[in-house]
Amino acid sequence: MRKNTLLISTRKGLIVYTKNNSGKWIFSNVHFIGLPVSMFYADRDSGTWWACLDLGHWGNKLHRSVDKGKNWEEVDAPKYPEGVEIKSGVPASLKYLWSMAGANGKLFIGTEPGGLFISEDAGNSFELVKGLWNHPSRMEQWFGGGRDHPGIHSILIDHEDHNHIHVAISCAGVFETTDGGIVWEPRNKGLKADFLPDPNAEIGQDPHLLVACKSNMKVMWQQNHCGIFRSVDGGNNWSDISDKTGEANFGFAIAADPVKEDIAWVVPAISDEIRVAIDNSVCVCRTENGGKSWDTFRKGLPQNHSFDITYRHALDLD
Repeated sequence: MRKNTLLISTRKGLIVYTKNNSGKWIFSNVHFIGLPVSMFYADRDSGTWWACLDLGHWGNKLHRSVDKGKNWEEVDAPKYPEGVEIKSGVPASLKYLWSMAGANGKLFIGTEPGGLFISEDAGNSFELVKGLWNHPSRMEQWFGGGRDHPGIHSILIDHEDHNHIHVAISCAGVFETTDGGIVWEPRNKGLKADFLPDPNAEIGQDPHLLVACKSNMKVMWQQNHCGIFRSVDGGNNWSDISDKTGEANFGFAIAADPVKEDIAWVVPAISDEIRVAIDNSVCVCRTENGGKSWDTFRKGLPQNHSFDITYRHALDLD
């Protein structure tokens, strides 16, 4: 969302709504009609719009617009270098474009099978961030969750220090770099992965989405496969803040208030095994005290025979 414009990535195109003078959202336009748009990203520094298309047999395509959708051009999507392997004997190739983030003239793309790519020329070319790809844990300890291979779905760039970056990987966990991507360290202490032989393992955690409070990026939140977790020290330590007797527990999406560091929202589902709306009615849960308690809101949301859930990037407060 940018001011009075809402852009929605769907399997049938990039749909644009605008808000009229009475505050009502009205349909405006559709780009890439009939094509699956897996992700949209608006670079606030440059004003460039980016659209990622997942065309199945034809692969992943990357498009950009410098005039807010009036014209689009296709640019080369990231490519894994020749000889790079997911596992021993398994060549790496691009399977999915999961996430994008930019700052200070740099553009990052998170992909499946677990590679982070960087562009320093406005997306004209991309290079694999080898410091993360060559992390000693990747080859044997990273694995796919709902997809065949690990995926980088979250990229958080510190707005005060652009060399300080966190990524979240399903399934591997949260990793941090303070030198622009040369050295990466796992940041998963306190997380739980009840599907692993060792639930407290440092590697193999499954964050579903990682976000931070913009006014204090040390306060981080994640909706995890095994609950909701919060850190107040930049990811060094995590606390389980799930409501084990209420709705706020399993889910994919999470959003943090940009100013008030104790406020966040989630859209829960029943469970890992039953990925539908709780009681067949959509709800949103909010905490105003750092996860000590959660309130549930349903007014205005589908309440009758609704099986919908909200996935990772489909909850936005902007």
